[in-house]
Amino acid sequence: MPDDQKRTFRQSLPKRHYEAIHAKIRLRMAAEGLDLLLLDSNDDVIYTTGFSHYTTERPVVFAITADDAFLLVPKLEERHAAHQSVHADLVTYFEFPGVESPFSALARILGNRSGTMGVGPAMSLARFDAVRAAFPKFEARPTGLVGTMRLTKTADEVALHREAGRIADAMVSTGVEMIADAMKTGGDLPSEIEIESAVSRRAMRIMYEEHEDQMLVQGLASGLVYSGVRSSFPHGMPSGNAVKVGESIILSLGCRVGGRASESERTFFIGEPTEEQAGHYDIAYEAQRRATAALIAGNTCASADAAGLDYIRANAPEDWLLHRVGHGMGVLFHEPPWVEAGDQTLLEPGMITSSEPSLSVPGFAGYRLADTVLIAEAGPDSLTNYPRKIDDIIIGG
Repeated sequence: MPDDQKRTFRQSLPKRHYEAIHAKIRLRMAAEGLDLLLLDSNDDVIYTTGFSHYTTERPVVFAITADDAFLLVPKLEERHAAHQSVHADLVTYFEFPGVESPFSALARILGNRSGTMGVGPAMSLARFDAVRAAFPKFEARPTGLVGTMRLTKTADEVALHREAGRIADAMVSTGVEMIADAMKTGGDLPSEIEIESAVSRRAMRIMYEEHEDQMLVQGLASGLVYSGVRSSFPHGMPSGNAVKVGESIILSLGCRVGGRASESERTFFIGEPTEEQAGHYDIAYEAQRRATAALIAGNTCASADAAGLDYIRANAPEDWLLHRVGHGMGVLFHEPPWVEAGDQTLLEPGMITSSEPSLSVPGFAGYRLADTVLIAEAGPDSLTNYPRKIDDIIIGG
C-alpha cells in the first residue's frame, strides 16, 4: 500500500476547535470579571493555540482579551510557531532576559488598557512580578478557569486520546514480543533500557507511517520498564538490568498524539508464575477491575479510589499499598482530576483518567495494571485494551 494511502489519521486539531475553546474562555473570563488572561505553561499553550515547543527560561505566553488572542514567543520560535499555524497572532521579543522585559512587547501590542488580569496558577512568582511590572494598570490574580475547562474533553480531543491508547497498547505488544522472541531463540533476554528504547521507536514509527501529520511534544513516547525486585518501586526508571525467567516485569508505556496522552500498563510473568506470584496478581487484577467499574458519571473521584484501594486493604498488608487509583490525563500524562481520597470532583462524561491501583511487595515485586479510561454516558470506556487475564500475560509459558 502506498504511504499516502496509509497516512489517514490527522493529529492537528481544526481551526473550529480553537475558535470554540477561545469562545468558552471568553465566556468564563466575563463571568470572573477578567479583561485579560495570560497563560505561560507549556500545556496551556498547546491547549489554547496548538503550539508545541521545548520549555526553557524564555517566556512563551498565550494572551486573550474579549476581542484578541496573541501568542508571545522569542524570536527564535517565530518561524517554528508560524510553521505550526498556531491559532493566535504572533508577538515576538528578541531574547531573555533582554534589555527590556519580554512582556513589554506584549504590553505594547495590547496598548493603553487597564482592568483585571488573570494568570495561570502555575506561573512562577518571579514571572508574576515581571508581568505585573509590564502591566501596571492591571490588577493581577491567579485563575484556574482554563484548568477547569481542560477536565472535560471535546470529541476531537477524545479521538486523539483513543489513537494514543491504540499506540500505547502496540508499545506493550512490542515489549512482549521482544522478550518472547529472545526466549524462543535461546538468546540473551533484553534489558529494561533496551525494551524501553524499542517500544518508543515503535510508537514513533506508527505515527510517521500512519498519520498525516505529527505534533512533536516533550514526552512524545516513552515509559517505565522495571522487572523483578525493581518492580516493587512504583516509578523505577529503566536500567541495564536484564529480565529473567521466573520474575515478573511491568511495562508502563504511553504516548501523546496531537499532544493528548494515553498510557497502557501491564504486569507480565517471564515463564509460568508461582502460586505466590499468581495470588499477588489476582489481587491487583480485581482491584483494578473494581476501580475501573467505578469510573462512571455521577461518582466522585474519591469513591472510585475507594472502590479499588479498599479491596487491596482487605486482601493485602497496608504497606503493600503505596498510591492512589489514578489521575486525569489530557495534554499532560498527569493532570486533574485526581482519582484519590482527597479529591471530591464529580466525574462527568468527557473526563479521562487512569485506573491503576497496584501492589508493591517489598523485596519481591510489584503488580500494576493501568488503563486510560473515558468517562462516558454508557459507562467506563477503556481507551487501552491490551489483555489482562493471567493466561494472557505469561510470556513463554
